[in-house]
Amino acid sequence: MLANRISMRQLQAFVEVARSGSFTRAAEGLHLTQSTLTAQIQQLETQAGLKLLDRTTRRVLLTAEGERFLPVAERLISDFTAALTDLESRAELKQGHVNLAGSPSVVTRFLPSALARFHTEHPTISVHIRDDSAGSLEQRVLNNEVDFAIAGNHSNQPDLEYRPLLRDRYGLVVSHQHPLARAQTLNWPAIPVRELILLSPDTGIRAQLERFSDSGQLPITLGAPLIEATNPAGLAALITQNLGVSVLPALAADTHAFAELRFIPLAQPELEREICIITRRGRALSPAAAALLACVREHLARMSLPEGVQVSAAG
Repeated sequence: MLANRISMRQLQAFVEVARSGSFTRAAEGLHLTQSTLTAQIQQLETQAGLKLLDRTTRRVLLTAEGERFLPVAERLISDFTAALTDLESRAELKQGHVNLAGSPSVVTRFLPSALARFHTEHPTISVHIRDDSAGSLEQRVLNNEVDFAIAGNHSNQPDLEYRPLLRDRYGLVVSHQHPLARAQTLNWPAIPVRELILLSPDTGIRAQLERFSDSGQLPITLGAPLIEATNPAGLAALITQNLGVSVLPALAADTHAFAELRFIPLAQPELEREICIITRRGRALSPAAAALLACVREHLARMSLPEGVQVSAAG
């Protein structure tokens, strides 16, 4: 194809000669020798199969074909230059956009403060945040809807990479009026199973509790709870009304919705949720997304985390 044989240098040479009306001035403007410039114009005309410039003793003029082609060449050069400038700006973090997703506790608890720092350092990079259930978060990463997600490993998808970020200990959440509210720690068998309110099965927390149960790690039987909630905030509202108690990781129980409730760490066994950075295998993060992820990691290393939450050694 003709377009595959014409180079950007040839277009730039043609436009410079057309604008200046002189090979000598065009060569000076492009910092080329006149012979090199002449060769580029000849190659362009040969590949196009048309004469684009008429040379007289005093001036270089455009042919009819050259006049039609000049605005096209100028637009191509402008678009190419703009594309390169955009790439350079993104590489230098002057421009860019990041789509990220997280579990509700991640989005509520530490992501806002990390984003505040990121925005101070990179004010021209826009960020779009989604919070969703664990299974939906994984699917968004698989569909390339988000650059990365921060959540638990819900289904261990083979096309996703899970890099540990936080370890999040499970505990019992009760109202301050509950008989167990004064306890500092509890063993799992002390949980009043009949009072349990749990998150719905599509959530990562419920899915992990079911896996603990299926593997024999839980010394209690979860059974079918009388009440289920689709998100932690709804769960907190139910517990506040003394409708029951629940089992949650420390980070999920440290949001504003749980401010008036008690979180009691559970032992024997001491079970944890692992929160991961979830990315698609084989897909590199954009410079903006990589910078945001680095900012999140640095922020976590500095911030005061709730009791029962630790930065993962592998994170």
